[in-house]
Amino acid sequence: MKKLWFQLHWFVGITAGTVLMVIGLTGAILAFREQILDALNPGVRTVAVQNAPVLTPQQFAQAARQYKPHERVTSITLYNTPGSSARIGLAPPPGQRKGDTIYLNPYNAALLPALQYEGFFEWTEQLHRFLLLPREPGKMVSGVLAFCLMGLALTGLYLRWPRRVWDWRTWLTFDARMKGRSFLWGLHSVAGTWVLVVFMVFTVSGVYWAFDPIRDMADGWMGTLRPPREAAVPKPKGAKPPKAAATEAADLTPAWTTFQRTAPDWQMALVRPPERASAPLQILWVAKDAPHVRARSSMSINTQTGALLKNELYADKPVGARLQSTIYPLHLGTYFGVVGQLIVFIAALALPGFGITGWMLYLNRRKQKRIARAERAQLAQFAATAPAGVAQGDPVLLAYASQTGQAERVALQSAAALQKAGVAVHLQSLEKLTPPQLGQYRRALFVASSFGEGEAPDSARRFSRLLHAAKEELRHVQYAVLALGDRNYAQFCGFGRALDQRLAFMGAQPLHPMIEVDNGDAGALARWGNALRGLMGEGAATAAEVALSAAAGDEEYVRWRLHKRVLLNPGSIGLPLYEMTLSGEVGEGWRPGALLDVWPGHYGAEAAPRRYSLASIPRDGVIQLVVRQVRCERGLGLASGWLTEVAAIGDEVRVRLVANPSFDACADDAPAIYIGNGSGIAGLRSHLRDRVLRGARRNWLMFGERQQAYDAVCAEEIQGWRQQGFLPELDLVYSRDVTGGGYVQDCMRDRAASLRQWIAQGAVVYVCGSLQGMAGGVHEALGDILGADGLEQLSASGRYRRDVY
Repeated sequence: MKKLWFQLHWFVGITAGTVLMVIGLTGAILAFREQILDALNPGVRTVAVQNAPVLTPQQFAQAARQYKPHERVTSITLYNTPGSSARIGLAPPPGQRKGDTIYLNPYNAALLPALQYEGFFEWTEQLHRFLLLPREPGKMVSGVLAFCLMGLALTGLYLRWPRRVWDWRTWLTFDARMKGRSFLWGLHSVAGTWVLVVFMVFTVSGVYWAFDPIRDMADGWMGTLRPPREAAVPKPKGAKPPKAAATEAADLTPAWTTFQRTAPDWQMALVRPPERASAPLQILWVAKDAPHVRARSSMSINTQTGALLKNELYADKPVGARLQSTIYPLHLGTYFGVVGQLIVFIAALALPGFGITGWMLYLNRRKQKRIARAERAQLAQFAATAPAGVAQGDPVLLAYASQTGQAERVALQSAAALQKAGVAVHLQSLEKLTPPQLGQYRRALFVASSFGEGEAPDSARRFSRLLHAAKEELRHVQYAVLALGDRNYAQFCGFGRALDQRLAFMGAQPLHPMIEVDNGDAGALARWGNALRGLMGEGAATAAEVALSAAAGDEEYVRWRLHKRVLLNPGSIGLPLYEMTLSGEVGEGWRPGALLDVWPGHYGAEAAPRRYSLASIPRDGVIQLVVRQVRCERGLGLASGWLTEVAAIGDEVRVRLVANPSFDACADDAPAIYIGNGSGIAGLRSHLRDRVLRGARRNWLMFGERQQAYDAVCAEEIQGWRQQGFLPELDLVYSRDVTGGGYVQDCMRDRAASLRQWIAQGAVVYVCGSLQGMAGGVHEALGDILGADGLEQLSASGRYRRDVY
């Protein structure tokens, strides 16, 4: 569902959002329209204050008729502020909606210069409201765009909704020191949160004005429904009647005297002179203490006698009418004075900003997708299913066993180099290869990673078992093994060595001795490149350039910030265990069980990134790790020491998300058993958070630590899941408690019957934690509970998934 809303958000953003950039920019220009016009037209709407009385509406009307003898005065607007000019509205010419406005000196009724640049703002307003279209279709388009803006705001809120809803920093702050996509995403999402309320005001008011049915419905709720418009009756054609003589203009003085006596606290008065001397004078006015500029009271006065006919105060109006009057001031921001105008200005100007950052994020995502498509196309070009017989051209089999992608990367690079040299290559994962298929090739190359303490990666365990049980003769096969590993483990390159030994035992002939690679050692990979040249032929080998790297390129890393560091086990007899929170761009997220490559902040050329299990899910809005601080003879561990002690909050961290298919969440809501210890809570927690989010309730957590008093990590969250019914089975084991808690594998044996029942019902078993003791003990306990064949079947069906280190 979230992916669907994400696709909808960016699609609307790059289509309607582009037009909304224009509306936002014009809205920002109009936010301070009056102040800008006054600054550009000094001495027009305000003049120097004089020690003289301000003239009356009657005097202004007479002066206007002298300046514009052929035009009718429709309104006189006065401000009870020293120096404010009188604004005289004239009747519009035939076929137009608005007439001219002239400005008169308040002290002598002298005609002031015409207001300059007002035409530009009127054009800008037409662009803002109607996109320069005719009024009715323009209203429809702007209304649809208002709905689009509402959708963008709400889907954006949903997409960035964090797990820690009540942490205001998550909502309203981001690290401005971030760069690239992380900076753009942070700016885009946090700024959107800041202006969300203002955008909702924009959209609600925009929809209200754009669609008459919606406006009529809202006006009906507020009790201010307008009378329906009646079509004008067409006049019969014929000779035009003679023009009636102009009627004598009404004297406004008695009515104005009554108004001043009745409303001494007036701030603005809009006087509408009647067309007939016998008609009453209508005045709309705003008091000095009015809540906003549209809080208008109204008055009707007999022009001949000065008798007050009607006096409707704003404060006495129904709630609905007062609510309706706030729509326009809220849209402009004038409801809150200059501060409100400034907020509206910033929010309107943010719309082009969202459009720009959204387009930059979109184009960057397209670029990344193009790169990914190119890589997939390259993989499809090289990959081929092993044929029934040896393919024509004597192809080389290039098989790989990869846990997290390094071996696959090197295999792909090797296949590309061979193919460029004209050598036919079949690229194959050991996950799908069988010994009979291997026997159909004359030459085979293996790129093999080791998992944990020298074990086969999960994807290669089936092939390893079949190869050790096979009786095929492979004397016709020439092979080479590139083994990837880490010398920090006792069984360095264990699977590569076991594979090399088994192939030799079955009679295969080595093309050259096995090459071992320690943490992507460039020298060892160069030797493998030379071995590849031996398969290319003399001419091609001389010209071939073989560039191999087991490490990810710099372009795959992004920069996040260390946002928070919390010690989870204060007082523990074990090494400190920290929850690390990193802030940055979540993007399209990751799957539960994913890993994170982290470059220490003080890394050098000889260093390599360290890999950690993710303890969070994309919905959290942050990356969380659970890191055990490592201490050795040389001091703190390279990465764990830097993360837990050296790095300061706010420091930059280079990270790369790594998919972990062998520890991925199951496709359905089958029962799930989670087993781990120590910092292994990280990988288990990401799965459980995802399960809770999806509403999957059949979960069983078996977790071990030292002492309950000090090592009950994530206890509050775990108990919350328990109380909500998401952990019907929960076993927390503390090995050093005086009560004698034992170990996780002991608890498994105690609960063997329930484990067998859950597994028989289709449960998937997840194991995350340290290989030393725990993972091996859990594997042995599962073998005892299920039997060797049962455990093998569980593994072959993909229901035994491990992330151990």
